[in-house]
Amino acid sequence: MSKFDEQIQHILNDKTEQEAIELKEEIWKGIEKELFEGHPTRTKKKKRLLPLIMAAVAAIALLIGVQTETGLAFMKSIKDMFVPEKEIIQSIEGQEEPTNVQLHEGKEAEYVIYIDESRYKMIIGENSDLITTIDPLPEKYPEVSLEIKQYPTVPPEALADELQSSLKPEFPNLRDVETVTEPVEGYHLHGLTESTWDGNVIDLYIVSNGKGGSFALTSKYFLEAAEGHGARFYHMLESFEVIE
Repeated sequence: MSKFDEQIQHILNDKTEQEAIELKEEIWKGIEKELFEGHPTRTKKKKRLLPLIMAAVAAIALLIGVQTETGLAFMKSIKDMFVPEKEIIQSIEGQEEPTNVQLHEGKEAEYVIYIDESRYKMIIGENSDLITTIDPLPEKYPEVSLEIKQYPTVPPEALADELQSSLKPEFPNLRDVETVTEPVEGYHLHGLTESTWDGNVIDLYIVSNGKGGSFALTSKYFLEAAEGHGARFYHMLESFEVIE
């Protein structure tokens, strides 16, 4: 048994529920400070911290007991860890742009993502969720959207190979699958139909759903919009988090 496991076992054996509640509050304050205070450039640090934070959350949940009234209330508060609205600084067309973004949940609350509601809306679908412009673009413009789709039984590496094959006919110059850590941690595919202002661009990211399956995050825009919609979708994906 590792030292960490021994510490958890000791807590489970020796702590009362009231002591657990006090410990929860102490840890929660630390979590909130790390996640939500400070300059926006701390985004990468926050993303690296999240797995450790969620491990702490799991330990606290075990400590309290998820079937107790206190435990159920605490598990509900995991979602509340993500503030409903915040300001981020994003680089758009070479300029630093302060932007207010709002928290959105995916279908059955299996993930969360922040969206700029002044420009985009989220549509929860039967098989996938779609983020697109509030007002439809004129007909001459190609599709602009960010689709989030879960493949519950397909691991990320297998899904990356599968989707690469299916995209090849439309994107003959599709790049090989690459491993990335930003804006999400997983696999990335990038394709362009043609080098014209209205050439279709696709950026496809594949991440683990934490349960043996995957999420496919597909942003579509056109070449002229790469530094506009393309950059905004990239910043949205930086906030994407799977909630197990």
